[in-house]
Amino acid sequence: MRIDIVTGLPKLLESPLQESILRRAQDKGKVELFVHDLREYTHDKHKTIDDTPYGGGAGMVLKPEPVFECVEKLQKDRSYDEIILLAADGEKLTQPLANELSLQQNIILVCGHYKGVDERVREVLVTRAISIGDYVLTGGELAAAVVVDAIVRLVPGVLNDSESALSDSFQDGLLGAPQYTRPPDYRGMLVPEVLLSGNHTDIEQWRQDQRLHRTQARRSDLMK
Repeated sequence: MRIDIVTGLPKLLESPLQESILRRAQDKGKVELFVHDLREYTHDKHKTIDDTPYGGGAGMVLKPEPVFECVEKLQKDRSYDEIILLAADGEKLTQPLANELSLQQNIILVCGHYKGVDERVREVLVTRAISIGDYVLTGGELAAAVVVDAIVRLVPGVLNDSESALSDSFQDGLLGAPQYTRPPDYRGMLVPEVLLSGNHTDIEQWRQDQRLHRTQARRSDLMK
C-alpha cells in the first residue's frame, strides 16, 4: 500500500508517521508513506498557498492551484483508488471504513487547512471526504495521521499475531474486554480468577460477557 499526504504543514506529520506501528509497517515494506509540501507547488516568491475568501468573511482559504498541481503530478506516475479530503463535513471515520480503505493500493490524503479548501478541489479531484469527529481542528494534518494509523494497522503483516486487529474494539461492533497483566495482586487489587484459570473456554466467555456489558454501559448506541 502507498499513501501520499498533501499538506501545507508537513512538519506536523513528521513524528506521527515515524513512530510505533507506522514505522514498523514501513520497515517491513508493507506500506509506503509520503508527505508532499504544497509550498513546493507555488509560483510566487512568498510561496503562497492560501488567500482571502470571495464574498468576504473571516479566515483564509487554501488555494486550488498548488493542490491541483501536486495531485496531478502524483497521478502521472500511478492511479489512485481514492483521493480523500480531510474535512469537518466528511463522512465519519469508522472501523468499517478503515477496513475498506485498508484494502486499497494507492490513496491520496489532502489536508484541509485555514477556513477550508477551494471548493473546486472537492468538485474535481476529491473522491470522498472524511471527518474523524464532530469537532474542529486547526487543519487536516492530525486527522490525516489518525486515518493513516487506522488504515495501516489493518494491512496484513503489519501487526504481530498477538496484536491481531481482528480483536480490536469496534471490529465487530462491540467494545473490547478489560485487560490485565502482571502482577496478579497489586495493592490488593486482584486480577479476575477466570483469567488465571487456564480454561480458555471460560476465559473467552468471560471476555464476551464483559464486552457486551461494557458496550451496553458505555456505548449503548452500538448495541443497535
